Amino acid sequence: MTPRVVVTGLGMITPLGHNTCDNWAALTEGRSGTGRISLFDPTGYDSEVAGEVKGFDPTKYMDRKEARRADRFTQFAFVAANEAIKHAGFEINDENGPRVAVVIGTAIGGITTLMQEYDVLRDKGPGRVSPFVVPMMLPDMASGQLSIRLGARGVNYSLVSACASGADSIGEAANMIRRGDADVVLAGGAEASITPIAIAGFCAARALGNDPADPEHASRPFDVRRNGFIMAEGSGVLVLESEEHAQARGARILAELAGYGATSDAYHITQPDEKGTGAARAMRMAIDQAGLQPDDIDYVNAHGTSTPLNDRLETLALKKVFGEYAYDVPISSSKSMMGHLLGAAGAVEAAVCVMAIQNGVIPPTANLEVPDPDCDLDYVPKVARSASLEAVMSNSLGFGGHNASLVFKRYEPSR
Repeated sequence: MTPRVVVTGLGMITPLGHNTCDNWAALTEGRSGTGRISLFDPTGYDSEVAGEVKGFDPTKYMDRKEARRADRFTQFAFVAANEAIKHAGFEINDENGPRVAVVIGTAIGGITTLMQEYDVLRDKGPGRVSPFVVPMMLPDMASGQLSIRLGARGVNYSLVSACASGADSIGEAANMIRRGDADVVLAGGAEASITPIAIAGFCAARALGNDPADPEHASRPFDVRRNGFIMAEGSGVLVLESEEHAQARGARILAELAGYGATSDAYHITQPDEKGTGAARAMRMAIDQAGLQPDDIDYVNAHGTSTPLNDRLETLALKKVFGEYAYDVPISSSKSMMGHLLGAAGAVEAAVCVMAIQNGVIPPTANLEVPDPDCDLDYVPKVARSASLEAVMSNSLGFGGHNASLVFKRYEPSR
């Protein structure tokens, strides 16, 4: 029998807070984590707004030497993973270590280190470049360093699928457990790309939004005034286990990861499929794998980036999947408050879905005041909503045509 995959731990660090509890409080209160960029001077950039992790001191979570040798995205992964493991009540040791895997996705990886060391190369010459520049910038180093630090000796790798990286990492981690390759997987995403080159590049692609007069409300998914996504940073990590393993150690099971679907648009390097076909197929695959019908889904955490194309075409895809029920199912975008964490977004939003099931609350789509006529579904505007949630879906879509959907269910023990 194929093992059921369950969630036993959550960890988050985002612009809304340095732990899951603070994030959940901010999300349900509709508070914003975006503001004018402070990590560098954004004067002259087409976008001056981002979702930064404020007041972050990595030495609170790791020793000073470790912190110096880890890029900011890896530091974030350490925070989220350590919280998730503690939340799960799980200890990795010599006996279980070979059956514990780590899969931490990222869209961009150690771009902060790369930029800093390029400045050293330019200003001081090649002899002054750090010997740690390569291991710090590699996308797999969040998973690699976590594996080393924690003693997780199962497979570790980084999955890169742009803004679907975090969701795909969780989906593929579940597949590893179902195949019997691991008993436990630390799965999620991490990102720290609020840098001059990344902001300039996304501005050049006309992807970023901006509202220097009101930066806290610049992310407006499904609103007619939206003008692009607001880049953010942070990490989300889930502890996934086989049901049998979780039950054997007496773990508290938070939810079941019941379905995962992934497709490619095969359409354009940045724009989504104009008919929403790829996203719709990913949603259907996840619902089918979960053994559900579309009208069994009680809530959708949308990709909801606040770009003109994404929000309209994701709405179209939702209508293809849900039919008339699309007008009844509550949908919201966490990015309205925390911004877009790129490769970490899907992981953080998966954790939000589990929290929604646990607490019976749907976070709102903040800043949705003037709905786009093409976005005419129930996006839970501005105020959180109480609801009994048995099954929820999280969507993640990325440059390159990546589409990923995850379905979580309220956990019911096997008979």
